[in-house]
Amino acid sequence: MTADDLARPFLELSVWRLSEDYLPKLRRCLDELSEEQVWWRPNEQCNSVGNLLLHLAGNLRQWVIAGVGGAPNHRDRPAEFAARGPVPKAELLAGLEAAVSETCAVIRQVKADDLLPPRRIQVYDDQTPLYAIYHVVEHFAGHTGQVLYITKLLGGVDLGFYGYLNP
Repeated sequence: MTADDLARPFLELSVWRLSEDYLPKLRRCLDELSEEQVWWRPNEQCNSVGNLLLHLAGNLRQWVIAGVGGAPNHRDRPAEFAARGPVPKAELLAGLEAAVSETCAVIRQVKADDLLPPRRIQVYDDQTPLYAIYHVVEHFAGHTGQVLYITKLLGGVDLGFYGYLNP
């Protein structure tokens, strides 16, 4: 067994989680939410769905597209949280889909030997690409959960993702 044999399942699962698990759930939420609901927040200490989508795209670009893939980093993280809309949900989704697509393309190119050499990502020294990929997947999962909760809260709807478990 080679190092690439060990790395490949992690990399493939990372791509699958981002593109085939979490992103479709976010699409489903946007289908349920109105343009106004996308920018709703219960108070100023909370983020809207719009903020979370901008933040997810920025995080993917900074940590994987730039940090692992070497693209220039132009992220304005404070702007992701300062936005108050009205960016249309179609535009938010298109930006997120592009970031997920680019991220997955970078991850697909990673080889086992690329996973451990440290680099500077965001403000952190000595971050490995292995950690960067792991970070973005778990980060994406956490914020996807927040969007799911907001969607259920505002819409009172069962999104039906796991109905097959209760026949």
